[in-house]
Amino acid sequence: MKSADEEFGSYSRDDVVFLLKDISDADLESKTEEREKSMQTGGHYSESLPIEFQPTQEYLDLFHQSLDEHQWKMAAAIRTVADKIYRSKGSQLVLVSLARAGTPVGILIKRYLSFAYQISVPHYSVSIIRGRGLDLNALSYIVKKHGSEAVQFMDGWTGKGAITKELIKSVSAFNREQGENVSDRLAVLADPGECADIYGTREDFLIPSACLNSTVSGLVSRTVLNRQYIGPNDFHGAKYYRELEQADLSNFFIDRISRLFPELSEEAPGAKEDGGKTWQGLKDIESIQKEFGIENINLIKPGVGETTRVLLRRVPWRILVKDPSMPELKHILYLAGERNVEVNVFPDMSYSCIGLIKPINGGES
Repeated sequence: MKSADEEFGSYSRDDVVFLLKDISDADLESKTEEREKSMQTGGHYSESLPIEFQPTQEYLDLFHQSLDEHQWKMAAAIRTVADKIYRSKGSQLVLVSLARAGTPVGILIKRYLSFAYQISVPHYSVSIIRGRGLDLNALSYIVKKHGSEAVQFMDGWTGKGAITKELIKSVSAFNREQGENVSDRLAVLADPGECADIYGTREDFLIPSACLNSTVSGLVSRTVLNRQYIGPNDFHGAKYYRELEQADLSNFFIDRISRLFPELSEEAPGAKEDGGKTWQGLKDIESIQKEFGIENINLIKPGVGETTRVLLRRVPWRILVKDPSMPELKHILYLAGERNVEVNVFPDMSYSCIGLIKPINGGES
């Protein structure tokens, strides 16, 4: 098992400790079309990696433009979530981000808690994989060090709720087997799927870090669970893309949002309590599944963040947008145009956009 004392990723250890096995030397990448076929014909997405997306200057300009446009909304959502977590947990708290989209969000929550409440809380980033669960070796490490009551899970956004369900299932199994009392409550910035316990907003807004991959996530790859490289006592694995250091925007992004905290208005949206889980997003997805005749619901990826991922590392079939004039969709429309992907206006949905993956022989994803 990787030691938690080892350096990994481009973030400071004061911001986050990655509980991931370094498999940077593993040969796991394949072309997008080959990987898609493998995933839809019996392979699992966690056993391989997409070739890391290298953005053009035009796309990087879109990232910076989206950051300019959405930075205040993101900073306000960070404050809202951090305030709710603090009211729920107090200072006896350990943040556990779900790698990799949750990692920058967890860092910003940690920094806001330090700014607003003068507390320094531990923050770990761990792997969770749809169909295979949370990394229970990592959770066990955290619980042994900090106790079960302190754990607060963090992610960036919700889609149709697959990861939420995976988290609930994994934590339940862990508590049952270990006799612990870890909470499966998930905190996110954006909850358009209406399936998170704590959220900043239920609006499907653009979290700017969703625009890029490793270069805004500490130069860390997607997490991997491939038994060729990961033993039963190991943490799940990931690569550290040291060769991309010149392009790394991870700490720039964190510092850019963090510096806004003292300038946020006094109005506190965090005072409003969260509504319950309605799973409305999943209901919308099931309607779209029927309308487009899609057998496998895993080929439907809702929300700005998930649609971005479809365009960057899957084989997209078409993109549904609620309103093409929405500023959240500028980079989506750019990527769709670059890849010659059909865009359809579909106004009757709770998401800003949805990515549909091209079925290959009707297989799984």
